[in-house]
This record gives sequence, C-alpha cells and structure tokens, in this order.
Amino acid sequence: MYTVVGVSFKEAGKIYYFDPDDIELEKGEYVIVETARGMEFGEIVLGKKEVSEEEIVAPLKKVTRKATMKDKEKNEKNKEQEKEAFTICLEKITDHNLPMKLIDVEYTFDHNKIIFYFTADGRVDFRELVKDLASVFKTRIELRQIGVRDEAKMLGGIGPCGRQICCSKCLRDFDPISIKMAKKQDLSLNPAKISGLCGRLMCCLKYEADLYDNLRKELPEIGEKVELTIGKGKIIERNLIQKTVKVDFDGEYIEMGIDELEGNNEVEQ
Repeated sequence: MYTVVGVSFKEAGKIYYFDPDDIELEKGEYVIVETARGMEFGEIVLGKKEVSEEEIVAPLKKVTRKATMKDKEKNEKNKEQEKEAFTICLEKITDHNLPMKLIDVEYTFDHNKIIFYFTADGRVDFRELVKDLASVFKTRIELRQIGVRDEAKMLGGIGPCGRQICCSKCLRDFDPISIKMAKKQDLSLNPAKISGLCGRLMCCLKYEADLYDNLRKELPEIGEKVELTIGKGKIIERNLIQKTVKVDFDGEYIEMGIDELEGNNEVEQ
C-alpha cells in the first residue's frame, strides 16, 4: 500500500496521486509538484489515503513543497499571461489563415512550456505557427488538438437543467455514454433533447443508469398485457420514478401503482 494525496490542476480536473513525503497536507491546500510537463501548481482535493500499487502510476512522484504566497502570486500572474497569449495566438492563426479554433492556453508553472488547445475538423499543418509563437514567447510551444467534449469542459456553459454543465464543474473523467441509457430511462430519443452543449449524449444519462435498471425490473414493459381482478388490460404508459403505469382496459384508461398490480398475470403478447 502507498500513502498518497490527490492533486488537481484545474477545477473539475483529473486527480493525480503524489507521495506527501511527510509533509502535513490537508484538503484545500495548494502545493508545488513535479510532473512530466515540469513544475506545476495544484490543489489538494483528496487528503492522505492508502491506495494499492495498481492504483498508482509508477514511479510515484513526491510533493515538492507547500505553495507559498509568492507561488500563489506567480500562479495568478501566469493566468493573466495566458489571456495575453490567447490574444496573440488568435492573431497568428488569422495571419496564417489556419482552419482551427483556439480554445484555451495554459502555461506550466515554471514557464517551461506553453500549451495551446484547439479544435479542428481534420489535421492542421501548424509548423509555421509554432515557429511564430516560439519567436514571441521564447519558450517551448505545444499545440494540442482536443475533441468536442474537452472543448465543452474547458469553455463551460449552462446545461438544459439551468445549471453549469457537469463536465466543467464536477466531472473529472468522461464515462462512456450510450443511446441505450436514454432508452432505459424512457426518454425521447430526439438528439436535441438528450445531447449536451458538446453535441454528444449528455453525461448525466450515466448518473441514473443503475437506478433505472432497477426500476425497470419492478414495472412491466409498455405493450405488455396484464390480467387483473377488474379485467384484462395492456400497459400503454409508465412512470419509472413514480412507479406507476397506465393500463388500457378496452378504451378505459386507469393509472395504477405497483402495489395495485397484485395478482398480475402476464399474458403472452
């Protein structure tokens, strides 16, 4: 077992494990750590805990130190410089007439590298753009093409629920989402109603998938025939959350709860 702390570098960003190295660290504190990109400024989002060897990426790097006030000021200054770099890169993209959309800019804490995130329909030859940017910023330049889900996570926005979209607020990793999840929840399969801002199926379809799996086992399927004490009927609607069904008894429609389906005998359809 390894003692680790969980560090994130962005709001709702992926969590990375680091060895606290006997430093007293609490959730919510800021630290300086060494990553594959260089020295980075991050937040402790998971306090000290024990994890198995399978859960870490070896070799496990140590937390360099707690962030000082000077480190925090430098991090804020980096954010301001990222805004300036964004404007400059937009101008350069226009100058080179490149078919790409700039999404975000990120400096490593030590200014060892600056990363430009963009989207594009296909591959983009940005070699001349990299040369221009390197001559301006005098540091290593990386242009990274991202997908539409990452774009939505970086840009944020308001979802159809009226709240900030999950991927930018609380969702640290993307889970696979399938149309089957929408079908199980008896949702409209209209893409406009079950797609997020990214144009892909909404991540929240995953949240209640297991709940709906269990609810479906308790209620008969739409189209299923039932035989009750009041006669034979056919299920035409159901509400999984309220655990009710609407039954058609030869033109007479009755809404019933699960408890009212006692003595229900399935009839072959």
